[in-house]
Amino acid sequence: MINLILGILCILYGLFTLVLRLTNHLSIFGKLSAMKEKFGEKTGTIIHIIGYTVVPLALGIVLLLKFFI
Repeated sequence: MINLILGILCILYGLFTLVLRLTNHLSIFGKLSAMKEKFGEKTGTIIHIIGYTVVPLALGIVLLLKFFI
């Protein structure tokens, strides 16, 4: 049951960050500017997208698959 709950939460978080990115509400992402300063504009943005959108979505999918299969 924990896999189901965590999977749903991870997917919701990933979708939430994706919607914020698509609607240009980037001011909520406090660490984005720090990553851009440290790694550069493009690389910092890519790292942030992977860490805060792609990984939670992928983890959520894996957890849901683990629960249902």
